[in-house]
Amino acid sequence: MTNQERIERIYARRTFGIKPGLETTLALLERLGHPERGLGVVHIAGTNGKGSVSSLVASVLKTAGFKTGLYTSPHLVKLNERFKIDGADIPDGALEALLAEVEDAATGVEKDGGPAPTFFECMTALGLLWFSRQGVHIAAIETGMGGRLDATNVLRPLVSVITRIGLDHTEYLGDTLEKIALEKAGIVKPGVPVVCGAMPDEALAAVAQTAKARGSRLVCADEAVSVRRISGDLHVQKLVVASAAEDYGTVPIALAASYQLENVATAVAAIEAVGDALTFAFERKTVVKGLAAAEWPGRFQCIGGAPDTLIDGAHNPDGAAALVRALRDAGCGRRLRFVVGQCADKDSEGFFRTVAPVCGRVWTVPLRNPRSAEPGALAAIARRHGLVAEPCASLAEGLAAAKADALASGEPVVVCGSLFLVGEVLETIR
Repeated sequence: MTNQERIERIYARRTFGIKPGLETTLALLERLGHPERGLGVVHIAGTNGKGSVSSLVASVLKTAGFKTGLYTSPHLVKLNERFKIDGADIPDGALEALLAEVEDAATGVEKDGGPAPTFFECMTALGLLWFSRQGVHIAAIETGMGGRLDATNVLRPLVSVITRIGLDHTEYLGDTLEKIALEKAGIVKPGVPVVCGAMPDEALAAVAQTAKARGSRLVCADEAVSVRRISGDLHVQKLVVASAAEDYGTVPIALAASYQLENVATAVAAIEAVGDALTFAFERKTVVKGLAAAEWPGRFQCIGGAPDTLIDGAHNPDGAAALVRALRDAGCGRRLRFVVGQCADKDSEGFFRTVAPVCGRVWTVPLRNPRSAEPGALAAIARRHGLVAEPCASLAEGLAAAKADALASGEPVVVCGSLFLVGEVLETIR
């Protein structure tokens, strides 16, 4: 069986849907020898920003000399991207071998009468198995969708982290910020410190309630760490970072969006909490170098061209609001050309309402995904919010039209609405 065939076989497990709960993951890990045991973990949940925080934390840990794992989802182009050690994707050969091993374990769980492990449960087990066998010291592990019943919640971390919470996946997590926050806060373990990013008051209250009930020290990152932006454009920004423990000075980071300021604060607070847990002193220069070296593709990433193309994974109203602020802070104009594709289950009304103040014209495109919204339907929603919108048959058609229209202005074309769409752009470039 080829590597691609194994990947397709594991992808087929997506048809099993989303099955919240930990029993199947634990059964899978038991068959694999419990690779999660003994692994140092920073466990990261949230609605927006958890991937950025994960990459920032992993970069600092690597710079400090720890052999560092990073587990995130979804991938943009290749499955390998979900599993990194010291910044490098898992090699094809190692991935193929582990896919076979995890698939055999999953089949064993089913034969024992257990529920069929889902795609995400298999991916989580694979990542933990690889990190364990490669001798990873600490891994930044991002949850998939929720927290309490997420497959990653079998872990006992050094530190738990919860980034900004917004309304998303309401059919699974609840229809209020409080309900969603309580689900995300399910990753908090008794006695394990929890770092909380900036978020609405009702969400913060739910996290604080959980932390208090479990005897976990709560660190509010926006109070513990100060981050101020002193300059920035579409490619890089310079920040001044300080905490009660350390003045980090000026930090240049390639994560150029102004919305990354709160993620940097959360990451620094998490790193300091890890240092407390391990009684390890992170040097100032190590933290600065690690933050500067962090990469997180597909999030306010300018990929060049004529004109520039800016890609961003914003797909919900909160993400769209952060994108709008970042565009304004980078000095972009008010009538930008957007290329948008979304999954049909997203709040497209809220998304277009939010981007309308900076969007002059939009081309709506399909995703190469069965959950894709129909471009005509998206265009109709965009028009309801005062936008000139044109549905297109493909990403290539929409991107070409947007770039031709934007050429005279010199402003970037913005591609957003889904990480699936961002992945398609990156795949085309590569």
